[in-house]
Amino acid sequence: MASFQAAAAGKRGSAAVARFEYRLGDHLLRLQQALAEETWRPGPYQRFVIHEPKRRTISAAPFADRIVHHALVRITGPRFERDFCSHSCANRVGYGTLRAVQRMSDLCARHPWALRLDVRQHFQSIDHEVLLAMLARRVPAPPLMRVARLIVDSGAEPHDTGFEPLYLPGDDLLAACRPRGLPIGNLTSQFWSNCYLDPLDQFIRRQLRCRGYARYVDDMVLCADVSPVLRGWAREVRDFARDRLRLRLHEHSAHAQPTRGGVPWLGFVVYPTHRLLKSRKVVAATRRLTRAWEDWQADRTGFHTFDARVRGWVGHARYADS
Repeated sequence: MASFQAAAAGKRGSAAVARFEYRLGDHLLRLQQALAEETWRPGPYQRFVIHEPKRRTISAAPFADRIVHHALVRITGPRFERDFCSHSCANRVGYGTLRAVQRMSDLCARHPWALRLDVRQHFQSIDHEVLLAMLARRVPAPPLMRVARLIVDSGAEPHDTGFEPLYLPGDDLLAACRPRGLPIGNLTSQFWSNCYLDPLDQFIRRQLRCRGYARYVDDMVLCADVSPVLRGWAREVRDFARDRLRLRLHEHSAHAQPTRGGVPWLGFVVYPTHRLLKSRKVVAATRRLTRAWEDWQADRTGFHTFDARVRGWVGHARYADS
């Protein structure tokens, strides 16, 4: 029941949730029976494309599957959470964008140099074999791993096109066919992204001994007092991500920069003494809210929809000194 409530939060008005809730007890019992008898299979995703901040394919699982995702994370999450790096801020209870931005502000105030890194095609690149090995070490129960494997396998399809295979020493030509990719939109994908990148967090914190570190999904920042240290760390992080996790980092943006000039981070530009909104975000929000205003004035949407969009932008913008 708790997993249903979590999956339905904020979506009670949708038709799929209403259909499931109409005979809630029967649907939950049927779902429980399918899991117990090992007949449950993930349903087909509904996919759509968004273009902000960049083009992404979002995959929406059937509502019943989302309940399974919540239940799986609820059961297995604590086994990973206790060992996660405290400076990993995305998709965790009690963490979030505000905490990540505040962490960035603290780092800029303490360190004169920053290095921003991010993973190329992050969700598309997550290697199934590597991920399942990580999960199996913390989730030894075969029934849970069976469900996890089904969900992981269901994510291979969305990213079959537009992906650049990564070849490591010892790979053969079949390495291009290694199953990989998690659908953007699943709660499990968000949680497993943290599991997948946790070894990288631990490497940066323990082996590189970087004290000025923060990560939000695949966006990372390392801070230090001198830029040559950051250049050396960039090479080591790149090699670790490639050799241990089969991930590529963006090379063109991996340059140390002085924090006094402002560091772009999660929609803000963070300085040692203050933070501002990114101008691109302001332009996009202006266009989006203008469309929402026009839709409300033309009776295409209600006031509550327009009001929610305004409140959402204000909720983001109020953390800037603008």
